Amino acid sequence: MIRIKIGSNEWRELKDVSPDWINEQINLRRRDGVAVCVRVSIKEGSINMVLLTPGCPGIRGSGLSLSQREKQILGLWEKLHLNKESFTGGNLIAFLKQVPKLL
Repeated sequence: MIRIKIGSNEWRELKDVSPDWINEQINLRRRDGVAVCVRVSIKEGSINMVLLTPGCPGIRGSGLSLSQREKQILGLWEKLHLNKESFTGGNLIAFLKQVPKLL
């Protein structure tokens, strides 16, 4: 299962998220000068990850070693610049479209 949370919104399952909603949430926060915090939770088989954009408070990394599939997911997150403050809604949408193929 893939879920997403933007800011203080409730967690939403991927099937309940639209590209328009993602862009609206990110753009509203940036317009208001608020840090954009996106959390993506991925739980599928042996994979149990929560990925955070830089605007999220909290601890980064668990210190645990990652499986090959988890490394691929994290690599995609980084490739799409979701580890940078300047990420866009398009970056997040692309990640959410591609990550199910890695599961």
